[in-house]
Order: sequence, then structure tokens, then C-alpha cells
Amino acid sequence: MSKENEVDKKPYYVYNLPQNLLKTLALKESTASNSHDEFHEIDNGHSNVGASQSDDSIGAQTCSLCLVKFVNVEEQRDHVQSDLHFYNVKQKIRGGNIVTEQEFEDLTWDLSESNSGSDVSDFEENRQKNEPNMTAISVLLKRQARINLDSTGSNDRDWENQYPATAKSSLILFKSSTLPENVYLGIYRSLHYDPEHKNDPSILEWLKRKQITSKFGVNNMQCKDNQSQSSLSLNQPHFFLCMIGGGHFAGMVVSLIPKQNGHSSIVGTKDITILAHKTFHRYTTRRKQGGAQSANDSAKGAAHSAGASLRRYNEQALMDEVRLLLQEWKCMIDSSDLLFIRATGSTNRRILFGPYNDQVLRQNDPRVRGFPFNTRRPTQKELTRCFLELTQTKIVEVNEPEITAKLDSKSLAENRNLPIKSNKESSIVLSEISEEEQTALLHTSQLQALIRRNRLPALLAYMKNNSLPPDFRFQPLNNPQNFQASTPLLLAAHLNSVPLITGLLLKGKANPAARNQNGKTAYELASDLASRQAFRVARYELGENHWDWKQAGVPNGISREDAEVEIKKEREEEERKEQLRRKLELERLKTESSDRSIENVSLGKAAMRGRMATLGKVQKTAQEKREDEARGLTPEMRMKLDRERRARAAEERMKKMVYKS
Repeated sequence: MSKENEVDKKPYYVYNLPQNLLKTLALKESTASNSHDEFHEIDNGHSNVGASQSDDSIGAQTCSLCLVKFVNVEEQRDHVQSDLHFYNVKQKIRGGNIVTEQEFEDLTWDLSESNSGSDVSDFEENRQKNEPNMTAISVLLKRQARINLDSTGSNDRDWENQYPATAKSSLILFKSSTLPENVYLGIYRSLHYDPEHKNDPSILEWLKRKQITSKFGVNNMQCKDNQSQSSLSLNQPHFFLCMIGGGHFAGMVVSLIPKQNGHSSIVGTKDITILAHKTFHRYTTRRKQGGAQSANDSAKGAAHSAGASLRRYNEQALMDEVRLLLQEWKCMIDSSDLLFIRATGSTNRRILFGPYNDQVLRQNDPRVRGFPFNTRRPTQKELTRCFLELTQTKIVEVNEPEITAKLDSKSLAENRNLPIKSNKESSIVLSEISEEEQTALLHTSQLQALIRRNRLPALLAYMKNNSLPPDFRFQPLNNPQNFQASTPLLLAAHLNSVPLITGLLLKGKANPAARNQNGKTAYELASDLASRQAFRVARYELGENHWDWKQAGVPNGISREDAEVEIKKEREEEERKEQLRRKLELERLKTESSDRSIENVSLGKAAMRGRMATLGKVQKTAQEKREDEARGLTPEMRMKLDRERRARAAEERMKKMVYKS
């Protein structure tokens, strides 16, 4: 493959494509689109099958669904009761792809590490209402179903008759003479919004019209009231993105024109023009149990604990804050080209979509889109990542001859009225793979598992025993999991594992100049100071002539002592900022407490009692105090206590009479 083609495989910015590429783009033909779905199934067959098997080789001690062999019947029985088998059965019923054990572990790992809190809340809400036996596998299946539904968008449902093949995919594929054969440029379908044209050529025309060098057809409205965005030029095209879940909210308005002013077709995090952003967090989900407090109240009734009262208050406060922010941003939201929203659970959707007075967002708005990929906890960093993911092109490689042969054999069998196995009727679409590919898939799963567990000695020993090169490429290369981190060093840097980075560079002889499919080196993937310092220490200890450090993007080398000093300074600076933040937060709480005490005095005794009742500190009346004192006493002791009270009361009256006289 030529160097020119390699350059074309970089992730370009959708709204500023190179002119030589844009002029040669053409929409992928319908027949190719039909084979695109088939390609994904064949590709999953490559990645899902650990050994070359056929239907004839599946025996009694083999799971024909999961394609797993067993030594004895006991292992086979355990497998049938496992989560992997249950998940694949559900996938078969839905017509989805069958996964291997390693891919299933990755899916469940992503589920546990998502940190969003929204799926847990949605899972707990449904479990309490009508699904008491709901498991984490059900959450995983629901999440995938929701992603597939959101990826198409409301408008895509109207196109399914015109695009029966591509409506299933979240990408629109384009071909170009500047790209290698069987390589296509993919753009997320969610970005396409052109209600006036619904035929195939309009997609390409829409893409050309949306380039930042051309004239944009955006709303020229101006804000009437004096809002925070009054200085914003609304002629600038922009997106609105927001996520809410687990008590977290993040919103952002991003301009489609990067800071580079259109001089480059590759846009990074630093080039994004953020017009407005805001994040909120409130304690609304129950610890350990999970789920929103409102969902628990609906299922079991209102709890009267202090924590439940606090969560109810925070839910209402979060709703008020989010709706107030949406009202402040109404001018920008109304002029946005598209609205990307993630709000799982009825409570979160009710916060955004109401209904309520002066509602800003509406579910029937044709601009509303879901994120066609997995997302994590709602933060500004996550919204930035999602914007880049949405607006960057994707490279899709399709093996057209193999797919065409499969389609021909399928149509031939249909013409002969022969029974054939479709994806929904058979266990999986098998594809013949060579022994070398099988071995590469096995090595990939083993190496990735060791790297994720930070097993450096075991990793080096495995690579040495199997004679693997230091820069072994994970297979398959077009797998999204291997797209960002395709070598052991790239994956270790992506995970910010300092011991693995140091060990692979010093002992494993890994090349730091190796790049991933996005053209990034391992140093560029490392996101924290300790990981980046590990590369500089390796450069210092290995020497300047050992690798092309300039091509790897690694700065000048430093000793371990200097690196530790810099890391220590960084930690001290972070601690200082944290202490300052806590001090400011404490002062704010003191100010709010003093304001609240003044408010309580002005409210009066009745309102004060209501406030104290909410906090569980009700002041007892005189009658209640007398009842508490007499509780547990015998009748004789109660009579004696009453005589003493009357005597004290008589003495008090006598004293008052003496003072008056």
C-alpha cells in the first residue's frame, strides 16, 4: 500500500475533508451496502472463532452455538448454565452476532467500568417495578438494544424503505479513488440531517454543503434577552451535547468550526471550539443498592430516612438546575444543527423532556440524536471525546470477493430450494480462516488479558516462549478494540500502566515509534504524567541511538530521580489545589449555613418546627415531655409525681402574688 493511501486512512474532520478526497467521494452502491452487513457478520466470525471449525466437526462435547469444545460432559453442563451461553442464546434470538468468551469478558468489563451510573439506575428502576430477577446480562442486552435504536435516529426510520441495507448500520460508507481497493470512508449516519432531500445523491451533496469552507445554512436568529451567550455569533454552526445519569449532568455547546480556522483536516482535542459548557452533580442514587430514590419510592413507598430525604431534595435540585441551564442556553439550543442527548431512565428523561412550562427540549424534535456508541460518566472530558468520535471519519475495510461469493452461494441455494442457515436460524456464520490467523487470534486474547491485569513477568515470558515480536499486531486489525491500541506497548500506554511501559521498553525491546491506526504513537496515547515520564526515563537509560525518539514523539530523556521529583511536584501541586478547593467549599458551606440560620429566625416558630421535622429534630411539647417522664412508672409513683408538679406550680403562683403585692 502506498504512502499516499496510508495518509488517507487518517481520521479526518467530517466538516473539513481534503479537497482531493472530497471531489472523488461517491456513495457506496446498494449492492455493496448489502454486503456491508454481511461483512460485519463474516468479520465477527473471524474474531469470534478461535479455531477453524465447520458444522461437521461439531460433536457431542461441543457447543454448536458458542463453538466451544469440552473435555468432558461436566464442563459442557457448566457451560450451558453460564452467562456466556445465555447471552449468545439471546443474541441468536435477536439476530445478533455470537461472541467468544474473551469478547464477552470485554463487554462485561466495559459494563462494570462505564462509571456512568445511568445503566445501574435504569436497571434498578426496572427491577424494582416489574423485573425482580433482572441480571447484569439483561442490563447488557438492554444497553445494546438502546444503542442500536439510538444510532439510527428518528429520521432514519423514514429512510428504511429507501435504504434497506444501510439503515441497520450506524455508518454511511463512501468510496474514493484516493483510497485503496475495498477500503471505504465511514461517517456516522446520525450527522445526516437534510429533511428536504431524501434520495441517495443528497447525502453526498449534504456533505459538500457542510464543509466549513462553504456557506452554511444555519439559523441566523439572535438572542432577544441579555443572556450569557449574547456575545456569541449564532451564524456559527454548532452542536448541543448533553448526558445525564446517576446524579451527573454534563452539557456542552460546540462549534463546528475548529480553532485552526479550517487550515487542517485533522482536528484534535485542543482544536475544539467550546462555546459553553456546564456540569452538575448531586447525590441522588442509593449507595450499594443503586437506583434513583424516586424509583425506589414508586416501587416500595416513600422511605423516611435522612438519606432518602436528602436524595429526594437533590433530585429536585438537579432538575431545577438542569432546566434553568437549558432555559439560559435556549437561544443556542434552538439554533443548533443537531442535539445529541443521552438520558437513560424515566427520571432522567423527565428532567430533560418534561413536560413542564417553558420546555426547551422536545422528544419529537427531528434534530434529537442518541450517541451511536458506548459512553461513560457524564463529564466535560467525555462530551469532548464523544464530539471527536462523532465528527471523525472511520476507515472500513471490506473483503468484497469473499462476501460476493457467499451471497452467490446463498442465492443459488435459495433457487434450488435447498435448506440454508441464515444468521437468525444458525448458530453463527462461520468463515474459513488459516492456521496462522487462528494462532494470531489466540495470541491476541492472551496478550490483552495479561496487559489488562498488569502481569509484566507473565507477559514477557509468554512473548518469549511463543517467539512473538515486541511489536506484535493484535488481530483482527479492523476490530474497534484493536484500532486505538494495536500493539502491547500501545495498549499499555492507553491504560497508563507505568510498570508495563517501562518493562516493554527496557526488557521487551518494544519500538516506541510504532503507530496505531490513527497515526498516534504510544507516548501520545499516555494521558498522565507518570506514564509519559516512563518514556523519558527509557530514553535516558537506553540512549539516544537506540530508537528514533524524535519520530516517537518522546521529549528529552531524564533520570529516574528527576522523574520522581517532577512527579512529586505534580502531586504536591494537585494536593495544594485540592486543599484550596476544600477551603473554598468550607467557606461556602459556612456562608450558606449562616444565611440559613437567618432565614430560620425570620420564618418563625411554625416554619421552624416544619424545618426541624424534616431534619428529624422536632421540639417536644410540654404534654409530650410529661408523658415521657411518666412512662414506665407505677400508678403510685405517677400520683406522687403529679403532687410534686402541683406543689411546684402552687409555689410559683404564690411567688408571683408576693411580687405583685
